[in-house]
Amino acid sequence: MEYQEILQNARTCMGPYCKACPVCNGQACKNTIPGPGAKGSGTGFARNYQKWQELRVNLDTIGENRPADTSFDFFGHRLALPVMAAPVGAMQLHYGDKYDDLTYNRLLLAACAKAGIVAFTGDGVDPAVMEGATQAIRAQQGCGVPTVKPWDRETLMQKLDLALTADPMAIAMDIDAAGLPFLRNRMPPAGSKTVAEHARKPFILKGIMTVRGAEKAVEAGASAIVVSNHGGRVLDQCPATAEVLPAIADAVGDRVMVLVDGGIRTGLDVFKALALGADGVLIGRPFVTMAYGGGEEGVAAYVRKLTDELSDTMAMCGAHSLKEINREMLWQG
Repeated sequence: MEYQEILQNARTCMGPYCKACPVCNGQACKNTIPGPGAKGSGTGFARNYQKWQELRVNLDTIGENRPADTSFDFFGHRLALPVMAAPVGAMQLHYGDKYDDLTYNRLLLAACAKAGIVAFTGDGVDPAVMEGATQAIRAQQGCGVPTVKPWDRETLMQKLDLALTADPMAIAMDIDAAGLPFLRNRMPPAGSKTVAEHARKPFILKGIMTVRGAEKAVEAGASAIVVSNHGGRVLDQCPATAEVLPAIADAVGDRVMVLVDGGIRTGLDVFKALALGADGVLIGRPFVTMAYGGGEEGVAAYVRKLTDELSDTMAMCGAHSLKEINREMLWQG
């Protein structure tokens, strides 16, 4: 199946909230929750997307003619691309009845592993979600990153212990999920956390939006951070992730892996993120659309698309490896 065919097919089985738009830019769903939108006005989601579009790259084709190497080292695991599928949860609530959280996680983990990348799995108020994610990661020989939400400490420790039984590549916590309205007043309770919690695996803190937050994550022993405002969903009037990424990467990029999430849609966007200082990126909603529209085949088609776009941009901008991508390759006008 081709990308456009998969996108068209997704429109027949998603909804009623997500419209499987040709470009997932936050305009159609805006402040729809349930759904893929945001609380408040929904401008954060749209701003994330728009700021990547405002960046321009510098064309430079004078140089050695050799293939671009898009491979990425993720804690000793060689990935085909510096892209990971972001954790997404409450599938039936937000995206439609075709997949529940357990079946989506199983499909996504398997498809991403076959495509040479890795998926983060989501978490939920139902304990079966983390249990299922753990089983699915174990089935992929640990190729996956379980993501726990900022529950109360007892629940959190139980979920971390469970996640470790799958021997995953890393464990993540999306601390920005503390602001999601559908987690308020639920059991187990979720809320803001310090960054003192840790695991016996590379530990990734997702939801960093300030230099001080990044420094606190480093001080707490995080192995990686994700610059993220939960897709622009959790708080209105926040800057876009592209706007805060350079300062955060400059401050802690020599001490932890820096990943970025929010509004990244194409391989060209991935290139821009790396040029701003990220080591890799997370992408969420487009993987959902591809899974609904084409299952594992849809995920594979999207990864091929990202790979082709990133490789082409690297070749046209004079970068032969990810390490060669730098801020000078962005137009500063």
